[in-house]
Parts: sequence; structure tokens; C-alpha cells
Amino acid sequence: MISYLHGTLKRKLLDRVVVDVAGVGYEVFLPEFVMRTMEDLPEGEPIELDIYYHVTDRQLKPILIGFNNSHERRFFEKFISVEDIGPQKAARALNMSVSTIARAIEHEDVALLRKMPGIGDRTAKKMVATLRGKLAEEALLRDDGYAPLGPVHPSGPSSEVRADSIDILISLKHSRADAASKVDAALKRKPEVETVDDLILEIYRGEQAGVNGR
Repeated sequence: MISYLHGTLKRKLLDRVVVDVAGVGYEVFLPEFVMRTMEDLPEGEPIELDIYYHVTDRQLKPILIGFNNSHERRFFEKFISVEDIGPQKAARALNMSVSTIARAIEHEDVALLRKMPGIGDRTAKKMVATLRGKLAEEALLRDDGYAPLGPVHPSGPSSEVRADSIDILISLKHSRADAASKVDAALKRKPEVETVDDLILEIYRGEQAGVNGR
């Protein structure tokens, strides 16, 4: 099983790339939103991809689907848990960023989900029914860039939960200062929070309340 590739971009095709790793060429399918990030990457340059490896009794030839990071891959693994969405259909459907799709699911925005290739009304509603409430972390993902990290000093009775939640937001490409601010605001609103998952969900709810209140 292959979970990660680090090599040289050998060739770019319409929906896939060939990655040369120590003289072996791996053909990797890329969802559209991942392929867009490769537009300015010339052939011959280094490339790193997290890999979803798919093989079944019926599909004996392995299929590799590539992502920029582990957050995108984990979202993909949740996405294919929806009935009637297999890995290849999912890879073709993902034409928007992870955070955009996650927010659409959390908001029950079926109209936006139907804009994904191969996703009709019935499947969009299944996506909402299956995944709503499970994508708060992905909905907070900043898909473009991140700021340098700085020190953080956890304190108070929720210091471990606070620190872990800050780390999650940083991994989602928030700056450390921004992450600490969001976590502290959520803890102020709901100091009884006891788990990281509940705190992340509270942060997401606070973000949405701020957007809706504008």
C-alpha cells in the first residue's frame, strides 16, 4: 500500500500526473482542485503527494489518488463513505476546495453541491445526511497559504484541550496567533467544553455566527 510519494514531476496530463520516484513512474489521479495547484509547477520539479490507494477484488489494478496534504486525503476518505460515491467518482467530483465543500455540507447547501460533476440532487442530499456535523474541522481549513508560527503559552484548566485545538487550527493553515484567538474566544463563550472535538465545533459555530451577523 502506498500512502505518500515524494519524487519528481515527470508528466502532467488532463486529470493525472506521473511522478518519478527513484526511477519508477507512478501514475496518480488528481481531483480538479488539486490539479489546479499544479498549474505553475513545471515538469522536472520536485513534488510531494499524500496518496489514497484503492484496490478491490473487482478492481485489481491499484488506483492512486493524490492530495496536497493529509487533511485533504482524510476529507476524501469521509467523502467516499457516502452511498454511491466511490473513489473514482469522488475524484472526478471534487472541483471545489475542501473547505468550500465542507461548508456547503454543513449548511445543507444542496444547490452548491449539485455543481460538482456527477453529483445530482439525490446524491447531494445523501452527502448532507451522511456528513453534516462531521466536517467542522474541514470547514475551518484555510486552503490558501498560512502565516509563520509563533510561541504559545497554554494556561488555565483547559490548557491541554486548548493547546491541542490550537495545533489543529495551525495544521489547517491558520496562524498561531489567529488560532489562539479563536480558541480563547470559543472557550469564553463555552467554558464547559471538555473535548477537542467539541471545542473545534464551537469555534466553527462562532465563525458562522460572525459571518451571518455581518
